[in-house]
Amino acid sequence: MCGIVGYVGSRVAAPLLIEGLKRLEYRGYDSAGVAIMNGKGVETRKAAGKIAMLESAVISDPVHGTLGIAHTRWATHGAPNHTNAHPHVSCDETIAVVHNGIIENATALRKALEEAGHVFRSETDTEVLAHLIEEFFSGNLEEAVMAALEKVDGTYGIAVVSSSDRDKIVAARKGSPLLVGLGDQEYYVASDVSAILAHTRQVIYLDDGDLAVLERTGYRILDLNAATLTKTVSRIDWDLEQIERGGFAHFMLKEIFEQPKSVENTMRGRLLAEEGLAKLGGLNLTDDELLKFENIVITACGTSWHSALIAEHMLEELARIPVDVEYASEFRYRNPIVSDRTLCIVISQSGETADTLAAMREAQRRGARALGIVNVVGSTIARESDGGIYIHAGPEIGVASTKAFTSQVCALALFTLRLARLRNLSSERGMEIVKAMQALPEQIQQILDNAPAIEVIAEEFKDASNFLYLGRGFNFPAALEGALKLKEISYIHAEGYPAAEMKHGPIALIDENMPVVFIAPHDSVFEKIVSNIAEVKARGGRVIALTSMDEPALVGKLDYEIRIPHTIDMFTPVLASIPLQLLAYYIAVKRGADVDQPRNLAKSVTVE
Repeated sequence: MCGIVGYVGSRVAAPLLIEGLKRLEYRGYDSAGVAIMNGKGVETRKAAGKIAMLESAVISDPVHGTLGIAHTRWATHGAPNHTNAHPHVSCDETIAVVHNGIIENATALRKALEEAGHVFRSETDTEVLAHLIEEFFSGNLEEAVMAALEKVDGTYGIAVVSSSDRDKIVAARKGSPLLVGLGDQEYYVASDVSAILAHTRQVIYLDDGDLAVLERTGYRILDLNAATLTKTVSRIDWDLEQIERGGFAHFMLKEIFEQPKSVENTMRGRLLAEEGLAKLGGLNLTDDELLKFENIVITACGTSWHSALIAEHMLEELARIPVDVEYASEFRYRNPIVSDRTLCIVISQSGETADTLAAMREAQRRGARALGIVNVVGSTIARESDGGIYIHAGPEIGVASTKAFTSQVCALALFTLRLARLRNLSSERGMEIVKAMQALPEQIQQILDNAPAIEVIAEEFKDASNFLYLGRGFNFPAALEGALKLKEISYIHAEGYPAAEMKHGPIALIDENMPVVFIAPHDSVFEKIVSNIAEVKARGGRVIALTSMDEPALVGKLDYEIRIPHTIDMFTPVLASIPLQLLAYYIAVKRGADVDQPRNLAKSVTVE
């Protein structure tokens, strides 16, 4: 969740750190702080609230130095306030620590440290690290950090500085992402490449158990036993413009409008139109190995879980293989049936989602092969999975996922096509799927061109207290995703249901104040959805319907209609998600909500 950035070099650190935090603010925005070596000691500035509050504090009371660490917080232990903001310091204020993760034995460690005479100032688990490192410090910072981490249970990505070993930053990782950036006689540490992309494209991704020492003269990567490690230097191909708003009011709106391109990028070079096939070079599985799998388990969280549900429909219908979709957060806490004949697909935009990563590792431990569907190149899931598919959606900064969702669905469709053609799907059906996929970018653009009409509907319903989203078949997961988008960013209570389930409870909620969104394309279950719409209208509900053609059966039954282009059933969720994203966005903006940084949320959930 939280964002970390550190710098050592010849430039003034504070502006670089603030700039980096601004690019990391989507990871947490409860409070923020910096710790800088000012030539005499460690000097900190902290502020509750967003990065702008910290920036004001630093402007009004400058702190000078060319080495420092910084942090933007998503609160886990302790309220979001100035006292609990990072960095946290030792009793003698010579050591400062920033931390992303959870120290699970913090209570026991805190008690022992207090008995040893340490005085705590905050409610956080992180402060334990500062005192623990102080307890072990005898002149060498990395040795003290190694000794302290031996006592720690839990997850961490940390950066540490000390005025008693003043020309270095020590960083370590276990379970929370961290990377080292290599500049021109300057070095960075960050939890996300976006924090340092303006200054370097050369990075080293740290693995669990790695410890980095950054000094003015160079860097070292060690394990926790102080053995030197050789790590690969990766080059980042993103452009800085991709992580800017580019004239849009919000990142979310920009990312919604990028979807014709992001979906095209997901498919680029992977479709063989004349053969009705998909080419996926990163699976690391032969055709024979793919055919040996007896079942598939897909595990994910949030929006990625909704794309997994769509994939379940695709794979079972076309590849005729049993598929189970699991919440990653629950998967390893029960006894799932997984074997060496199981393929486990894990889906995560960031490739760092803690629960999804843990579920993947558990599936691998039980003998399954793991494929990662991720967006971020070099992420932990990308590195630890047995193979996978990069969705190539480009950086997604808005906390509420949009373009990653549609690209995930397309990537999963590519995999479905690949497997189904091996398992006797006809070339004719394969070519039909390829043709439908190739049409998606232009069809998405047609929907985006109708955005002003969707904004008019948003104006009508911006003051609603509740929403229902209903769909059937492939479109039930799209209903779930539409409801999630609305409640994430507008704070309106919204629920998604299979349309037929409405009669089993939710219908009791319907009255003249209840907007009900139906995903009602002319598909194999259209006649059933018409009956569900009639049931809502009979009870005074207000119906917003997504349709794909003029429907005589719906005349007089709709309050508002949003037209989407016709496609084959499996791709309707891709097209339906676009107007639902726009509807949620416009409603949230009209309610005055912070669309890019909704309350209590963070982009990359790297703690359990």
